Amino acid sequence: NVMVERLWRSVKYEEVYLRAYGGVSEARASIGRYLSFYNGRRPHSSLAARTPDQAYFDNLPVMMAA
Repeated sequence: NVMVERLWRSVKYEEVYLRAYGGVSEARASIGRYLSFYNGRRPHSSLAARTPDQAYFDNLPVMMAA
């Protein structure tokens, strides 16, 4: 729950509260772009300045071609 609470706090303060959406579809698109940024480009101090994508994909086992 702590991880989810941190995520939604970031979404609210860094995206939602800064925008005046014209409708639901605009909000969905904008929040979707923010989540892509959050996971792929925004470094996180709790992940040693890595992005969530880096933390996840760097720890996957390497698949060997047969």
